[in-house]
Amino acid sequence: MRDVSKEISVTDTRAVERPTANVTRTGWGVLAVVCGALFLEGIDIAMLNVAVPAIAADIGLATADAHWVISAYVLAYGGFMILGGRTADLVGRRRTFLVALAVFVVFSGLGGLADEAWVLIVARFVTGATAGFMTPAGFSLLTTSFPEGSLRDRALAIYGAIGAGGFTLGVVAGGFLTDVGWRWVFFAPVIVGALLWVAGRAFIRPDVAAELPRGGFDLGGAITLTSAMVALIYGVVAVGEGHDVAAGIAALVAAGVLIRVFVTIERRVRDPLLRLAVLREGLLVRSSAAGLLFIGAFFAFQFLFTLYLQEFRGWSPVATGLAFAVMGLDMILAPLFTHRLVRRFGNAPVMVAGLGAGAVAFALALRIDGSWGYLDLLPSLLLIAVMFALVYGPLAAAATTGLDESEHGVAGGIVYTAFQFGAALGVSVATIVLVNGHVGAADWSDYRRALLVPAIGAALALALGISTWVRTRRSAEASL
Repeated sequence: MRDVSKEISVTDTRAVERPTANVTRTGWGVLAVVCGALFLEGIDIAMLNVAVPAIAADIGLATADAHWVISAYVLAYGGFMILGGRTADLVGRRRTFLVALAVFVVFSGLGGLADEAWVLIVARFVTGATAGFMTPAGFSLLTTSFPEGSLRDRALAIYGAIGAGGFTLGVVAGGFLTDVGWRWVFFAPVIVGALLWVAGRAFIRPDVAAELPRGGFDLGGAITLTSAMVALIYGVVAVGEGHDVAAGIAALVAAGVLIRVFVTIERRVRDPLLRLAVLREGLLVRSSAAGLLFIGAFFAFQFLFTLYLQEFRGWSPVATGLAFAVMGLDMILAPLFTHRLVRRFGNAPVMVAGLGAGAVAFALALRIDGSWGYLDLLPSLLLIAVMFALVYGPLAAAATTGLDESEHGVAGGIVYTAFQFGAALGVSVATIVLVNGHVGAADWSDYRRALLVPAIGAALALALGISTWVRTRRSAEASL
C-alpha cells in the first residue's frame, strides 16, 4: 500500500522549493541589471569630474560656468529621486526603470554630440532627472526580488559594492576616455546603457497591473517636493562654490517654504506622494541621515585630494584616477564578506564597523603635508574600501526594515536623495573651508584645514550609527 502522506509531503516540499528557486534565479538576473545601472550612474558622475576642463575648453564654456556640467546632473538627480521612487511604486518598477534607462541613454548620447554649452547642460539635467527615476526603481526591484533575510542581505551587499565602485573606478575611466576624446565620456554610457536595457527587458518580470490611487496622483506634492529638492541642492552648491551666493541663499529660503507647503499638502491629500508617517517608522530616517554624512565625507575627501594631487602636486588626471582605483577593492570585499558578517552580527553592527573604518581613514588624512604621495595616502584609501564594503549594503537594508514592500521605491528615493544631498553638501562645505582666509592657490595647510570636513562628517556618521545600533538592540530586547 502506498504511503500517501509521504507523497503529499514530497509534493508539498517540491512546490515550495520550485518557486523559491525560480524567484532566486530571477532575482540574480535583476541584480545584475540594476547593479549595472547603478554602476553606470556612478561612473557617469565620476568621469565628468575628470573631463570637465577638457569639455569647457573645447566648447567654449567659461571657467565660472563649467561646474554646471556636473551641477545640472546633481540638481536633477537629487531633485527627482523621491518622485521617481513613488512613481515606481505606483505605475510599475520595471516600466519606470526601463523608460528612465532609455531616456538616460538618448540624452547621454545627445550630450556627446553637443557643440554648444546650453545643449550640453540641458542634456545633463535630463540625464540626471532620468537617473532620479532609475535608481529608486532599481533599488525597489532588487529588494522585492529577494525575500527578506540572508539572500537580500547578500544582494544588497553586492549592489552597494558595485555602486561604490562606480564612484571610484569612474575617475580612472574618465581619465583614460578624456585622453582619447571627451565625447567618449558620454558615448561609453550609451553603449553600456543600451546593453543593460536589452538585459532588463529579458530578466525583469513584467509589472503586475497597477492602478493609480483612488484620489489620483498627488501632482501638487510632486511639484512642490521636486522643486524643493532642486532648490535645496542648488542653494548648497551655489553657496559652497561661491559663484552666486545671493541666489544660493534665496534658493535655500525658497526650499524651506516649498517643503512647508509640501508637508501641508501631504497632510490633506487623500493619497499622498510621501506618507509622512513612513519617516517615523523603522530606521529609514536614521539610515538616510547616516548615509548623508558618510557620502558627504567621502565626496569631500575625494574632491580635496583630487585638487591636492593635480593642482598642488601636479599629477595628471590619469595618475590621480589610478591612485583612487584601490578604493574599488570594495567590489571584491563586499560580495565575499559583508553578507556573512550581516548574517552573524546584523546590519547595524556591520554598518557601524564600516563607519568606524571611514572615521579612521579621514582622521589619518589629517597628517597631510606638502610632500604627500601615493604611499602616504594608501592607508586611507584602503580603509575607505572597507568602509564602502561594510556600509553601503547594510545601510540600504536597514533603511527598508519594517516597511511594506509597496513603499520600498519611495524609501529608496529618500535614501538616495540623502546621498545626493550629502555629496553636494560635503563638496560645498569643503570648498568654503579650503578657500577661506587666503588669496591665490591653496597651500598644503589649507588642504589640511579643509580635510577636517570629511573627518568631522565621518565622526558624526559613526555616532549616528552607534545610536542606531543601540536603538535596534533595545527594540529587539523589548520584543522578547
